[in-house]
Amino acid sequence: MAGSQKPPRRFAPLKGGESDAPKLQGIVFDMDGTLCEPQTQMFKDMRSALSVPPTTDILTHISTLPLPSQPEAHSTLRDIETRYMHLQRPQPGLQPLMDYLDSRSVRKAIWTRNWDRPVQSLLDRFLQGRDFVVVTREWGGEPKPGPAGMFSIAEGWGLRKEEGGKVDATGLIMVGDSMDDMLGGRNAGAATVLLLNEHNADVAGSGMVDLVIEQLDELIRVLEEGFVGIGDGVEDGAEADEA
Repeated sequence: MAGSQKPPRRFAPLKGGESDAPKLQGIVFDMDGTLCEPQTQMFKDMRSALSVPPTTDILTHISTLPLPSQPEAHSTLRDIETRYMHLQRPQPGLQPLMDYLDSRSVRKAIWTRNWDRPVQSLLDRFLQGRDFVVVTREWGGEPKPGPAGMFSIAEGWGLRKEEGGKVDATGLIMVGDSMDDMLGGRNAGAATVLLLNEHNADVAGSGMVDLVIEQLDELIRVLEEGFVGIGDGVEDGAEADEA
C-alpha cells in the first residue's frame, strides 16, 4: 500500500552461513562524489558556462535548448569535465572496499551522468585491473534519476525475475551521494546507500535511502555481516518496471 512503512532491505552475509535474506547480485557506484571526492566547483563552472539556473538540472537544461545549440553545449560540458578529471582524488576507503569486493567476487558497475573520458581516467589512475561495467551519459539512454541505466546493468548480468521475465534489479545496491543516485536506484527497485558529505544531509532524510555511510570502506563490515537497511522509507506505490 502506498505510503506504508517500507521494511528494511536485506542481503545475505557475504561471509556465508545460514540466511533467509536474498543474495547480493552486484553493486553499482556513482562516480563523482562517490568513487572520487566531490568536485563541486566543476558543476558551478558548468552552470556558469551554460547559464543554468541553480534549481535546474544541467542535462535537462541542455535538452530544452534548440537542437542546433545542443552539440555545442555538450561540447562545453565535456571540455569542463576533461579539465577537472586531472584533479580527481579517490574517496577515502576506496581501495580497501574494492579489494574486499574482489575477494568476495562481487560484481561492480559505474553508473554516472559524466561522459566516458573522465570515467576512464578514474579507472586508469585509481582502479587499474578492476573489472567494472560502465554506463555513462554517452550510453544514450535516460540518465538518472530514471532507472534505465540500472536496468541495463542488471540485464547485462542476466538478472531477471524468472527465465524470460522482466529485468530484476532488486538484488543490486546503488551507492551514491546525490538524490539522483538514490532515486535512480530506488526507481529500479535496488537498495540504496548514501555516502554522506557536507552537502547532502537533506538526501539522508529524504526517505529514499536504505543506509547511510560516511566512508566507503564502512560497507565491508555491512556486507560481510549481512546488509540491513534502516527501513524508514515509504513503500513504493507500485513495483518497479523495466525501462
